[in-house]
Amino acid sequence: MTIQAESKPDRSILLRGFLDRNGLADAALTPLADDCSFRRYFRAGLGDARYVVMDAPPDLEDVVPFATLSGLLNDFGYSAPKVLGRDVEHGFLLLDDFGDATYTRALAGGGDERALYALALDVLIDLHRRSTDALPIMVPVYEDSKLLDEAALFVDWYLAQGLGLKISTTMREAYLAAWGACLTTMREAPRTLVLRDYHVDNLMVIADRQGLGACGLLDFQDAVIGPSSYDVVSLLQDSRRDIDDVLVAAMLERYFNAMGAAIDRPSFMRSYHAFGAQRALKVFGIFARQSVLYGNHQYLVHIPRLWRHTVANLAIAELQPVRDWIERFVPDECRITPRPGGEAGLSCS
Repeated sequence: MTIQAESKPDRSILLRGFLDRNGLADAALTPLADDCSFRRYFRAGLGDARYVVMDAPPDLEDVVPFATLSGLLNDFGYSAPKVLGRDVEHGFLLLDDFGDATYTRALAGGGDERALYALALDVLIDLHRRSTDALPIMVPVYEDSKLLDEAALFVDWYLAQGLGLKISTTMREAYLAAWGACLTTMREAPRTLVLRDYHVDNLMVIADRQGLGACGLLDFQDAVIGPSSYDVVSLLQDSRRDIDDVLVAAMLERYFNAMGAAIDRPSFMRSYHAFGAQRALKVFGIFARQSVLYGNHQYLVHIPRLWRHTVANLAIAELQPVRDWIERFVPDECRITPRPGGEAGLSCS
């Protein structure tokens, strides 16, 4: 007897059922921009009402962390999309619609760059003054193993798959050992809730709200408890746009002035540079993986910027183990943008 595998339900049918159960059976759906994940987003419009629907296949994504953290961030007085309806079993959330005014679009349209960054930084200042004791038990700690797995994306996807370099087991182990020697430096900043994707693509301008609420927060479902330097460097060393050094310095000064004695500046900056390097190397791998696996080549244009961030951050003495590995195995001629789809077959070592 032949046993047929159970087919997965059609997500478009499940989505329509979810909308029907939330009084939106006749809503018009418009796809919104995808991010580097398995989630999809739609705008649901019915009359003058607008909502956002998150579609997260439950075998690939879990909507519970987003829903939990949304409630927490709103309780803190911030603006995160409120969950208006949920179907955890099938992976759907109905959310507030903050509109289309991302920081990215506002800045491209001539928005006040200094004011926008100051507001985003002020949200972090307020967050970093809060105790982690109030966080839900489901928020994980940023474990060393996770930091090393993320750093490995540079070797596994950018170097091996993106550029087609031959990476031996010994080379890979030496790379991870180099990062292992730098973990103490990464943890020199105080612990806080780390939102992890805190950059202009995930921040919204909410014109009808005041104070910290005027900055909308998106894409925080992967939040962890970890060093406070992470989100600051995520904001100020954006993988997708250049930020003038003068503005970066002004924002760091704003942060230190506000945090006062709660922050030791030299320790924080060592952690800041360490996470700047780790984040950049992780993002190399994420962007290369998008191109190789999914044919999504749009992020490759940012590779030169990632190299600038990486080289600048690795200049501090505490990151010499990683700097030495990069200089040995990835010389200047290999610090290039992969061709779409990857595997240029270079020989650099």
